[in-house]
Amino acid sequence: MTSKALVATLALCGLGVAACGGTAGDAGAGPAQVGGPASGAATQATQTTHTTPAALATPETPATGGSAPAGALSGKVVVIDPGHNGQNYRHPSEINKQVNILTEKKACDTTGTATNSGYSEAAFTWDVSQRLAKILKSRGATVKLTRPDNAGVGPCITERAAIGNKAHADAAISIHGDGAGPADHGFHIIMPKKINGPVDPVVGASTKLGIAVRDAYRSETGVAYSTYIGSKALDFRNDLGGLNLSTVPKIFIECGNMRNAGDAAKFQDPAFRQKAAVALADGLQNYLK
Repeated sequence: MTSKALVATLALCGLGVAACGGTAGDAGAGPAQVGGPASGAATQATQTTHTTPAALATPETPATGGSAPAGALSGKVVVIDPGHNGQNYRHPSEINKQVNILTEKKACDTTGTATNSGYSEAAFTWDVSQRLAKILKSRGATVKLTRPDNAGVGPCITERAAIGNKAHADAAISIHGDGAGPADHGFHIIMPKKINGPVDPVVGASTKLGIAVRDAYRSETGVAYSTYIGSKALDFRNDLGGLNLSTVPKIFIECGNMRNAGDAAKFQDPAFRQKAAVALADGLQNYLK
């Protein structure tokens, strides 16, 4: 299938939702879905060719950050879920496979969104996740990621949840960038609702985790609360497999809207990505302590 045909196929499959039905890294290649109704935004998905600028394709080695003591998170287990994967767009049959998330069936994964310049959500989430992992490890935490790189496919949203459960994580976070309308901006946190399922016992803890991460992210990055979804950047959902199937406290963060020029400029700045990672680490630590 030609690249153009593949792009059209993906668009028809409705793969533009940034929150991707349950989970959300960067090889820096391939088209990414943009403009879709990510995390509830009511815009229709469109498609752009992903042409990651060379300066963005290979992030520099993440540095540690923050002023927390080296052993502040000793004994804690954190699972980081970098949204999507850099080669998802090449494997539509795999990522469109339907999986059961208890409240409905959804696609195994999606391609994610991108900025107007072609910087993909997968690239952003992988970069921030690497930075976050290094910071958390420097503070003594045991860290597991749901995928090893950004040059593969998936895993499915069900598998991403299972990784956190198997690790008996003290906290799990799925990192995303949204794909809403260009006038919309700001970040929001997505937390689970009770569904008479495995997530029910950790809904309260997940809410506490979400508030802790929200407060640190807002304070340390300066990114505004979302102007288009949630209340004070908090949104509760029961249609994301990564949350519905979690037995450990877990949240999603949409770090901003990649389709908004202001938010996109921040995402493409390595200094901002480092600042975001430190803020997320601080939010997680505030919850865990």
